[in-house]
Amino acid sequence: MQEDFLHFIWKHKKFSISSLKTTDGEELFIKSLGRHNLNSGPDFFNAQLTIANQLWAGNVEIHIKSSDWYVHNHENDMAYDNVILHVVWEHDTEIFRKDNSVIPTLELKHYVNEDVQSNYEKLVHSKAWINCESDFSEVSDFLVANWLERLFVERLERKSQDIIQLLNDSNNDWEAVLFKLMLKNFGLKLNGEPFLSLADSVDFSIFRKHQNNLLELESLLFGQSNMLKEDIQESYFTELNNAYDYLKIKYKIQNQGVLPINFFRLRPPNFPTIRLSQFANLYHKEPHLFSKIISLSKLEDFYNLFSKGVSDFWRTHYTFSKSSKSTPKKLTKSFVNLLIINTIIPLKFSYAKSHGKSVDEELFALMEALKIENNSIVNKFLDLRPFKKNAMVSQSLLQLKNNYCDRNRCLQCAIGNSLIAKK
Repeated sequence: MQEDFLHFIWKHKKFSISSLKTTDGEELFIKSLGRHNLNSGPDFFNAQLTIANQLWAGNVEIHIKSSDWYVHNHENDMAYDNVILHVVWEHDTEIFRKDNSVIPTLELKHYVNEDVQSNYEKLVHSKAWINCESDFSEVSDFLVANWLERLFVERLERKSQDIIQLLNDSNNDWEAVLFKLMLKNFGLKLNGEPFLSLADSVDFSIFRKHQNNLLELESLLFGQSNMLKEDIQESYFTELNNAYDYLKIKYKIQNQGVLPINFFRLRPPNFPTIRLSQFANLYHKEPHLFSKIISLSKLEDFYNLFSKGVSDFWRTHYTFSKSSKSTPKKLTKSFVNLLIINTIIPLKFSYAKSHGKSVDEELFALMEALKIENNSIVNKFLDLRPFKKNAMVSQSLLQLKNNYCDRNRCLQCAIGNSLIAKK
């Protein structure tokens, strides 16, 4: 038994509300359950109850056992002076106010429907991949669709917090925020953090000043990531070194905090050398990248915007030391999809939110135009029931698994709630 379950029972009236009596045998009528308090203090504020024909207005505190009141030292906390009802699963001792008057107690176990308790116990003691795996397919499509939509917005809200922090750290420069987010996501999973540390090592104002010179942009990226320390006799490599040495002295740039860049287990098209050249070329050809991203809403427009390749040297190389067949090495649509999901959508959401605007419909339409992501979590959910095959669904399912299923938060989940309440 968890207190969260009792909160759920009280909040959603999942108990027989007729013929209620306190542990002292006094009749209890509920006019208002109160407002659920998710912070410190009593669990429900501003409840209205009638006890023994006396109307009371105040707060409700909920515990597994009555004695938990003393375990939590509520008798010494003024915040609990206005508690008018103590709701418990098991009444094992009387609770008194400071004036020695008894706080009325409701023992819930006598009023809770057995099905609700049984459903709850079944969920929380499940050993399956997700607690509701055996019943997941039974939940109505309407409820699931609405819950996934809420989860998608919740996921954006969480990402928005990180973006606003980046904005504060960047003196409210949205271009600088985009620079960091974009560079991190160009590194994908393996080089995401190293690329972010690279972005942190170069002030965007420096990068911006040299956007008209592709070689200098590449020299900053390769130099700061410690890729120019090899002894390679190649004119392009020498030019990069000379440009980096000049910029490093001019701007007094340091790179001690840049994390090691990884090549291991990467296919050549995903080598950090290629990604950094693509990134430099993107900024070289799109000097007003942020304003363009904010103005666009159609998937095809984003594909056109990001249809950039590498500089001439990297057309015939994957590393500095070995040549290969010449290819433009343009950003693929699948890679752009990841940028849209992980960078563009959260950025547009945060930007609109900071300006008091809503772009939910636009973002929903863009996410629904993207194919569903292919990963182990999403694929497992697809085995349990059919879903629409778009990226909004996959992002919502990731939020569901990571923030609810893995944390046993069935009581905060609309799907869990529906299964607990079923008869």
